[in-house]
Amino acid sequence: MEVEDGAKLCFPQFPNTSCRKPSSPWPQTMLIYIVWYSLSLTTVTLNLLIISISHFRQLHTPTNILLLSLAVSDLLVGLMLMPVEVLKKTSCWFLGDFVCFLNNYLSIIIVISSIGDMVLISVDRYVAICDPRHYNTRITVNRVKLSVFLCWLYSSSYSSPFVKDDLTQPGRYNSCYGECLLVIDYFTGIMDLVLSFIVPVTLIVALYLRIFAVAVSQARSMRSHITAVTLQLSVTPKAKKSELKAARTLGVLVVVFLMCFCPYYCVSLVGESLVNASFASYVLFVFFCNSCLNPVIYAFLYPWFRKAVKLIVTLQILQPGSRETNML
Repeated sequence: MEVEDGAKLCFPQFPNTSCRKPSSPWPQTMLIYIVWYSLSLTTVTLNLLIISISHFRQLHTPTNILLLSLAVSDLLVGLMLMPVEVLKKTSCWFLGDFVCFLNNYLSIIIVISSIGDMVLISVDRYVAICDPRHYNTRITVNRVKLSVFLCWLYSSSYSSPFVKDDLTQPGRYNSCYGECLLVIDYFTGIMDLVLSFIVPVTLIVALYLRIFAVAVSQARSMRSHITAVTLQLSVTPKAKKSELKAARTLGVLVVVFLMCFCPYYCVSLVGESLVNASFASYVLFVFFCNSCLNPVIYAFLYPWFRKAVKLIVTLQILQPGSRETNML
């Protein structure tokens, strides 16, 4: 009997303090492995294609740099967060307290950087639609690169209070050996609610409502003056049309992100202990799916992305001068 009980423990040598191994049925465990690792592999592959697009010089635009930063976040989700989540669901935590701290720290950084990228994308589209005359002077490649750097720096600093106890007192919140938990106190939770949910989501929604209002106004103006278009004016509507199309495309990206992000955050606020375990797992799965959906959105809505993928897959990017290929 003792041998049987010991076989169910993560650390049989510590029978009084060891966690028990997950006891999911074998078919359910196999299904988790297949679904999550398939999603992880697909997410990594698709976002590597996004990152490889930086090879083409013509695509080094401010907007694409923001998309590249978002792709890096999505890549890390598929490469790190998803496999670790499978480990937590199907096995004991054998990687130690420091790796647990590192995983929790990186998880928060990745989530906050994704939110920051969405805010920057919304600001980029706001300036492009609402102040197009000054877009090229206000939104430059160097400024966007600095913004992305500051976004990741802020994410790293912001995440520190959440995991400081894990570093100074490893395993403090673990109820037994063989688990990896992230516990947030009440004050830190309130701060997180305001800074990483209410403020950015409100800002994103407000910017896109303004973009939508201006887009509708421009569309009406263009229709009402269509008979008075001259050769000089015919160039301007075309430029506005391309910006409006980009705003719609990135609007889809933002809406999908919010649809995947909001349920995850609500469950995190309520606490997984107060929510059905199956529902909490489903919400987390939907949140991770967003990292896989973003490249799919690019593929459907960006012709240059499809062209770039074709050049990458056929290895034409290895040819001399491929960086200067016309992609637009």
